[in-house]
Amino acid sequence: MQANRGRDTKPELAVRRAAHAAGLRYRVDHRPIPTLNRRADLVFTRAKLAVFVDGCFWHGCPEHHTVAKSSALFWSEKVTRNRERDAETNRLLSDDGWTVIRAWEHEPVTAVLSRIVEALQRST
Repeated sequence: MQANRGRDTKPELAVRRAAHAAGLRYRVDHRPIPTLNRRADLVFTRAKLAVFVDGCFWHGCPEHHTVAKSSALFWSEKVTRNRERDAETNRLLSDDGWTVIRAWEHEPVTAVLSRIVEALQRST
């Protein structure tokens, strides 16, 4: 479990590199709402845009999520709690005026970047 990163995962770094190369500036691993203990992978504070790059296993991707072979009950409950927390985070941020983008780790970086750019353009 120690090897599982909470931030700076390969998919997250790829999205960050592409966003930076496109001239976008953002905060990394930042709380969009300071009083809420939830961190987004990329946060565009002025545009109130929070971007999460979710792992397929940890967040239960409908295409790629696999059932754990050992401790299956524990892991299925864990993923269910993660999904519930993600939905709650989306709701709390939306209620506070934030736009939330959730991307799966398998999504092409260009597709994620275009969603970010579109959201930023809508916010101006």
